[in-house]
Amino acid sequence: MKRVVIVGGAGRMGQAMAEGLGALEDLTVVALVDVKEPRELFGARYVASVSDLDPSTLDVVVDFSNPEGVVASANWCGAHSCALVVGATGLDEGQMASVTAASERTGVIMASNYSVGAVLSERFAAMAAPYFSRVEIIELHHDQKRDAPSGTSLTTAQGIIDARRRAGLAPANDPTQRVTLEGTRGGDAGDGVRIHSVRLPGLVAHQEIIFGGPGEGLTIRHDSFDRTSFVQGVALAVRAVSSTAKLTIGIDGLLA
Repeated sequence: MKRVVIVGGAGRMGQAMAEGLGALEDLTVVALVDVKEPRELFGARYVASVSDLDPSTLDVVVDFSNPEGVVASANWCGAHSCALVVGATGLDEGQMASVTAASERTGVIMASNYSVGAVLSERFAAMAAPYFSRVEIIELHHDQKRDAPSGTSLTTAQGIIDARRRAGLAPANDPTQRVTLEGTRGGDAGDGVRIHSVRLPGLVAHQEIIFGGPGEGLTIRHDSFDRTSFVQGVALAVRAVSSTAKLTIGIDGLLA
């Protein structure tokens, strides 16, 4: 049985992970780490900082805190050869360098989305990309999300771009000639793939990938209605990650 610590355990995602992972027979959540005490502990203990952890009492750190918290977790895991699963997004180049450095000493899995449905939708989008002339992505999240666009939409866009390039397609040209309100055409992720970000209360995590071609269109939509939708993917990562030095980006390779 793998012993799991959740960093960001007081947050909504951390609470969902603590309850969901803790209910699985082959995993046990031994501690929740956060600057404030979690509302529910789900049988785990509360720790204020990763520096207060005893590495001999755990196997995997799961971090759903924030970029700064991920750096602290990466440094600690690297120093103690403890495996790390990262779910927080929005890391800058320097913060990502800390994760990479940790992976030179221990196993790290990092994904922009741990929902199996979302990962499959990215796969389907890459399959469709060579057959349509244009594509735009609309990502919709709760109004507490700090980064935009989402890491999921960036990963999706890159997969589409790579698929189009492998097929020998030229970058898509935006037909818009005049923009009356700046930003209404979204952000260009590269090769003319546009991303539009929506932030509203009541949402969790949603994405539409809209393809257009002569006389037809294709929309691939994924909805996470509850944060429990991420538990299955995180569990796959926790089971797969080890203390052997290695960096794995995304969980697509963990899906049969």
